[in-house]
Amino acid sequence: MLIEEPGLTLYAHPLSSYCWKVLAALYETGIPFRIEQVDGLPRTHPELAGLWPIGKMPLLYDAARDQAVPESTIIIEYLQDRHPGAVALIPEDAASRLDARLWDRFFDLYVQTPMQKLVSEQFREDEDRNPVGVGEAHAMLDTAYAMLEERMGARTWVSGEAFTLADCAAMPALFYAEAVHPFSESHPSVAAYLDRLIKRPSSRRIIGEAKPYFPMFPFRDALNARFIPED
Repeated sequence: MLIEEPGLTLYAHPLSSYCWKVLAALYETGIPFRIEQVDGLPRTHPELAGLWPIGKMPLLYDAARDQAVPESTIIIEYLQDRHPGAVALIPEDAASRLDARLWDRFFDLYVQTPMQKLVSEQFREDEDRNPVGVGEAHAMLDTAYAMLEERMGARTWVSGEAFTLADCAAMPALFYAEAVHPFSESHPSVAAYLDRLIKRPSSRRIIGEAKPYFPMFPFRDALNARFIPED
């Protein structure tokens, strides 16, 4: 039975991939919390900016400890340490813990970062776009997909036998990356991994909550319908 832990607030937006990562951890563990939706530029949200002047989402505020916790990986580690839920997403033994953290960073740095580069370029005027940066982003995704295809050939989850922090990072990264730089036809093991991720109830809930906002996503026409819950 979970102990009610009042006062956890997640500052987030339903479309944010890094917010999805934290939501995956919260829904998987069953830790109670409330969402403060941040619309517009995060740095202009008075509460978020007051707690974390960097003005980035997601941000967790723990009222019981009067503590603001930024950055998706740090939030998940904080939750496991201070508000443990139904399952642990970070392994206890040192080798497994390091492996989960490595693949967490892999998805953040080598899938999310180039994916977000390609998304952000869509909001620029043509004369302000950076074709060199776009090419580098596509190349990085190609490298990441190749590494992941080799990794996932005989695996269910990316690190160890259980769903971990690294899989929380993988779900939003791959969901959006499939839309901006598709891999399903060229990398079947990566596609099968994403299918497994998407079938989890936590993922279906996150995507269902985000669905009304998908028209705001610049690659909305490329979102694969098989990953989106039906109404």
